[in-house]
Amino acid sequence: MPKIADIEDTPNPNAKKFILKEPLSWGITHSYESAAQAADDLLAASIFDIEHVTNVFYVDRWLTVTQDGDADWQQLLRRVADRIRAAPAADEQSAKLTAAAIPIEDLSPDDQQRLYMINGLLDEQIRPYLQGDGGDLHVLGLEGNRLTVHYQGACGSCPSSISGTLVSIEQLLKTIEPDIEVVAL
Repeated sequence: MPKIADIEDTPNPNAKKFILKEPLSWGITHSYESAAQAADDLLAASIFDIEHVTNVFYVDRWLTVTQDGDADWQQLLRRVADRIRAAPAADEQSAKLTAAAIPIEDLSPDDQQRLYMINGLLDEQIRPYLQGDGGDLHVLGLEGNRLTVHYQGACGSCPSSISGTLVSIEQLLKTIEPDIEVVAL
């Protein structure tokens, strides 16, 4: 039963980040954009049962919930907090996984190496900031010089993620891949 240490605003006015004292997972990201996607996740499904919730994202000791903009935050936060407190903490024996370690299928060994370097740079210089704001970035694919990414959590519907953040990510990656194009889905 995770205890809530703090609730933080995010750059996205429709998202809040819950900081927890106990982990909900050990390095495994859970990202859902609908109740249907969350059907097999008891915690996320219970949060989607709350009216106005549009996104649930959690990993380790934090959870971000996004609403449609029509809910009163005070009421919504209380309801979400009740669902978090009712959830079991992560099993401490669970293995840690990282998104960077999960290969995208059908890539050549050279492209796997390129993706490894790209993920390393994202892990070092981008993801910590996105996670600090209640979101994350998942790499969906690498095809030629086109990197396809998906924003998660608070970043998924944040206006700055498609404009400034995406441009910054592309500029950073151009330091190791000069011809790369970054596209968000």
